[in-house]
Amino acid sequence: MATRILFVDDEAGIRNTLKPILEHHGFEVTVASTVPEALEHMNHAGFEVLLSDLNIGQPGDGFTVVSAMRRVQPEAATFILTGYPDFDTALQAIRSQVDDYLLKPTDVPTLIHTIQSRLEHRRQIPPDRPLKRVSDLMEESVTEITREWLRLVKAHTELAAIRISDQERVDHLPTLIDEMARRVDIGSSITTDKAKSAAVVHGKQRALQGYNIPLVVIEMRLLQHVLSSVLQHNLIRMDLSTVIGDMMQVGESLQEQLEFSIRGFQQSSREAA
Repeated sequence: MATRILFVDDEAGIRNTLKPILEHHGFEVTVASTVPEALEHMNHAGFEVLLSDLNIGQPGDGFTVVSAMRRVQPEAATFILTGYPDFDTALQAIRSQVDDYLLKPTDVPTLIHTIQSRLEHRRQIPPDRPLKRVSDLMEESVTEITREWLRLVKAHTELAAIRISDQERVDHLPTLIDEMARRVDIGSSITTDKAKSAAVVHGKQRALQGYNIPLVVIEMRLLQHVLSSVLQHNLIRMDLSTVIGDMMQVGESLQEQLEFSIRGFQQSSREAA
């Protein structure tokens, strides 16, 4: 019986080219051009292989398809096609959820060999393995995030020149991280009044401690860097279908709280004038 492949790509030219090539090599191929179409196929037919473009309509949609296949048909081998070589590192980090990836354009012998090799040496992935949201990771990693952020701050010449204690540097982080996690959990685009007030207070404190606005911004940028780094190192534990949306929510929350910190800073400066 022919190996059944679900091939997902939003580019008609690639679908029309690759489908007959795969069929020529003995595979039975079903194509989909959108995420809903792919989900419809996997809910009504069985497949041994999923071959999906990374970006289907929206960046990272391929992760949504992979995550869905792992739940519906956990024994299927999953492959991502990407035209972005600089995404190598992140893709390698999630190899326990994606069997392999191929860079576009890929030559046919490599594609066929990769699929056949993975089918012969499939790694068993427990279908009920618990996956985490970005909010779960942030809440679990507060200590790690704080420690790494403080290390980067103290390694920054201008920030390190501000003579305050480590505790004074990190006092605002728990509230800031809690707010970002909360927004991810409930899918809210609104920062709470409590978080806004805390951000304003933080801005005022930074003004009194001798910071300037660029240094406040740098601190937030370093936090965003640490969050991205912690996420990348834990991608094998994450629900890939939610990662991109969650990180967008985190970024928006971080920027909004930075805005209120700057407002507090400016208010403190006016009061001191």
